[in-house]
Amino acid sequence: MASVPSLASTLQQQLADALTAALPDAGAADPLLRRSDRADFQANGILALAKKLKGNPRELAAQVTAALPTGGLIKDVEVSGPGFLNVTLTDRAIVETLAARAADGDRLGVPVNAAAGTTVVDYAQPNVAKEMHVGHLRSAVIGDAMVQILEFTGEHVIRRHHIGDWGTQFGMLIQYLIEHPGALGHQEGGAADGEAAMSSLNRVYKASRVLFDADEEFKARARDRVVALQAGDPETLALWQGFVDESKVYFYSVFDKLDVEVRDADIVGESGYNDMLEETCRILEETGVAVRSEGALCVFFDDVKGPDGNPVPLIVKKTNGGYGYAATDLSAIRDRVQDLKADSLVYVVDVRQSLHFKMVFETARRAGWLNEDVKAHQLAFGTILGKDGKPFKTREGVTVRLEDLLDEAVERATAVVREKAAKVGLSEDEIVENGRYVGVGAVKYADLSTSAVRDYKFDLDQMVSLHGDTSVYLQYAYARIRSILRKAGDAKPAAHPELGLAPAERALGLHLDQFGEVLAEVASAYEPHKLAAYLYQLASHLTTFYDQCQVLSDENPAEVVENRLFLVELTARTLHQGMALLGIRTPERL
Repeated sequence: MASVPSLASTLQQQLADALTAALPDAGAADPLLRRSDRADFQANGILALAKKLKGNPRELAAQVTAALPTGGLIKDVEVSGPGFLNVTLTDRAIVETLAARAADGDRLGVPVNAAAGTTVVDYAQPNVAKEMHVGHLRSAVIGDAMVQILEFTGEHVIRRHHIGDWGTQFGMLIQYLIEHPGALGHQEGGAADGEAAMSSLNRVYKASRVLFDADEEFKARARDRVVALQAGDPETLALWQGFVDESKVYFYSVFDKLDVEVRDADIVGESGYNDMLEETCRILEETGVAVRSEGALCVFFDDVKGPDGNPVPLIVKKTNGGYGYAATDLSAIRDRVQDLKADSLVYVVDVRQSLHFKMVFETARRAGWLNEDVKAHQLAFGTILGKDGKPFKTREGVTVRLEDLLDEAVERATAVVREKAAKVGLSEDEIVENGRYVGVGAVKYADLSTSAVRDYKFDLDQMVSLHGDTSVYLQYAYARIRSILRKAGDAKPAAHPELGLAPAERALGLHLDQFGEVLAEVASAYEPHKLAAYLYQLASHLTTFYDQCQVLSDENPAEVVENRLFLVELTARTLHQGMALLGIRTPERL
């Protein structure tokens, strides 16, 4: 594994060295390098420096230019405007850097973050005994992508699925099961599949709800059952565990359909912190972080007030002695920081929970569980909207089941794949498999190509379109390269640094070189949409390259063919790796 410095980072270093050599009084000056449409890069840092040194920026720019090494990396430097440096790199440097990336296997020369630590990512948190719906999509998709990206950049990632597996509703469900023993309805010895598991859970939930609302005596027994559950009564706990296990069968079937890996060891629901709740409350009260208010244990904040102007507290323990969500969330922070030794906590949760997490994080800071060395971040996401711009519902106004949404996406995508199948010679099995990859990829990419905190419209027609910023466009770009490589016959991809590059080859090469920098930015800011944007731009550069540069042409010398095959193969590998980090598969033939 050999990390390859990007062209930008090497140029940045050479400019910084030239600044220091030409202007010793400048100290450690930043050249402020960025990509430019006038040259390959533009450095703007001399303007600020000239102000500081009270010099003429164009003269200083000329001095820095004279101190730069020539040949090697830099082909040309032009001083423009009030003192900008427009820098063009040599074609040789571009090809040699890309060849080093190509020689580094799946990592493509991307460095591992030297300051990597341990991050707990809390995502994909469905509720036991309840169906997963469209609202569960974003946490799973965004969280899974962030886990893959962080791991790729060298972070030690611990996944946590904080499922809703505790609370008063279990009194009702368990009491109903005690009084109707066969209600979960399994055949002897036969495990249910996901669909069957959910339908029996649904049946019990609805029936127990009807009884709870209509029968006061059942309601009283259900409330007593909650007390028994919280007290750890063995029979009650065993039945509760049955609900949790049945729900997991269902969860796994949905996550499997979504192509997201969820491991049993990573599921630590609300119940996993029950033994810590009392101690968490005691510590908060003893340290004065939480105070008693009207019998409840509360934490107050100067900047959190209700509509009446009075402070709104975070309630850690209710007046009746029950624990709120805050006690569980704070106990989870203690566990993750003290036992799992995490230095970063990332919560992939709905933006509508922002106030709750702001208060929880601030409470944890006051208690000393979060500090300069241990940070918590809410990766907040917006709402999925229908085409009408309102929250996504069925025609009947019901929330859309996640499975139904995925099934429809796969059905639409399979139709798109089938249209082109004969031309490529796909078998029926390949059509079905590719339809699944394209459909699920379309749903994930639509989610991940939007900045997480923004709402987005769920429009399947647009999502499975071959045109525009969609995963299908990227998947076809990948498959097209694989097809070219198969047709290349004896010609093999090989880098030829001695050749000059056409403008479209340069643009593609310079973009390929940015992969590692984009990943570092995405990982540090928790912004997967920037990786999606990078991959879309990569596919767009590839389209321009095809328009302007023939890859397999008898008219081209062998070394030009090999060099272009080298460029498209590295593009395919970068697309494949980038899409995999977003949780999207790239079929070999489409």
